Amino acid sequence: MRLPVAGPSTRRVSPHDPATERRRQTLEQAMQAHGRGDFATARASYTGWLEQAPDDEDALHLLGVLEAQQGATAEAARLIGRAVELQPGEAMFHNNLGNVWVELGRLEEAEAHYIRALECDGQRLDAANNLGVLLSRSGRTAQADGLFRALVEMAPGFADARLNFAYHLMRTQRVSDAVELCVQGLVTEPRSDGMRRLLGIAYTMLGMREQAVALYERWIASDPSNPVPRHHLAACGVGDTPGRASDAYVRQVFDSFAASFAARLAELGYQAPALVAGWVERERSSAGAAQPEQPAWTVIDAGCGTGLLGPLLRPHARQLVGVDLSGGMLRKAAQRRVYDALHESELVAFLEAWAAPVDLIACADTLCYLGPLEPFAHAARRALVPGGRLVATVEAHAEESGGEAGPDVALPDHRLHGHGRYSHRAAHVRSALAQAGFEAVELQSVVLRNEGGVPVAGWLVGARAVADSEVS
Repeated sequence: MRLPVAGPSTRRVSPHDPATERRRQTLEQAMQAHGRGDFATARASYTGWLEQAPDDEDALHLLGVLEAQQGATAEAARLIGRAVELQPGEAMFHNNLGNVWVELGRLEEAEAHYIRALECDGQRLDAANNLGVLLSRSGRTAQADGLFRALVEMAPGFADARLNFAYHLMRTQRVSDAVELCVQGLVTEPRSDGMRRLLGIAYTMLGMREQAVALYERWIASDPSNPVPRHHLAACGVGDTPGRASDAYVRQVFDSFAASFAARLAELGYQAPALVAGWVERERSSAGAAQPEQPAWTVIDAGCGTGLLGPLLRPHARQLVGVDLSGGMLRKAAQRRVYDALHESELVAFLEAWAAPVDLIACADTLCYLGPLEPFAHAARRALVPGGRLVATVEAHAEESGGEAGPDVALPDHRLHGHGRYSHRAAHVRSALAQAGFEAVELQSVVLRNEGGVPVAGWLVGARAVADSEVS
């Protein structure tokens, strides 16, 4: 949630009153600290003022925004909700309360507040944009179409609305329309990374490789240090294909998605955490634990992201450690309060350096950023106790969807696709794990999520580490 750009109001008292000037100065100084990321100073200033004026709607709202940014969404809802009670005609308050309700998964309340914000101020573009996203995610395609079209016509330079409209078009399998929208948007916002990335992916989906290559090359020329176009250019077959997505690419992409990651995955019907957690539940049961309801294992959530898997692993873990490359994702994971420790690190390097072997490594939707799986497999085996478990999801080659290809089908071990992720051949997954010292390798054909209205096929992979003396 962004810090509101409007300053504190002076609605309740005369602008010449000394108390008004003191209030203005206090809140403006707090907002300056808030804006530069000095949250401790800002919180102290907001709460200090509220001790003197507990019904100051601006201070309540601003402190609520800060709490939302720090992950205390329930407290944020209370504070901004109180500001709305005190000033029910303020569109900004309604919009930001809607954002908090989205974070809490209470979408009906969110929608009501976005609508109320627009009733208070019909020009509140951010509220209209947020409502459009909510309509799209809830499957109300025609309503989202109408709202986004009106927004783009009203404010053609509003890049966020145009990008969300393009995502909506992609989600509803209108890729050509998304291309047209992004091309138009890049005329006024030529350096919009979001639109450039989405346009490149749309080009590759349509088989327009030359256009995608030209786009990425122009992007690199204008922003040479940006890892995103370089990764996607390699995915188009230009130059050598990297063995894995670079650390810089993963950090940049996932830091940018951190705030909206859970909501975006929810709209895609994301299944990986539930699939992994189901496998762990079955393994715990089959292990014959005397008290299977009690935490038993030391667990690494490998590529934990915002921590979607964490609450599902916690009942099985006496110690739960998360690792991810994205600091933005880890800050969201920390807000869940389910991890004993969180580490910002590249996954393979982290596992290679891990000193105390663990019972379980769970890896949901992370291996799609690796090409050859042997380095990960060996690092995972090193980090596990003999008999320890590994469970992961990988994306499957399209030719293997619904079952493994026959022996006469010549498939590459791994492929880097235009969307920036790798898919893997089932035989490669089995071979990499077996060579690293895993046994009982099982692959189950699954659907990981939907993308552009199309199911993404994958493998749910389970394996067990053999004793060191058994590794050939």
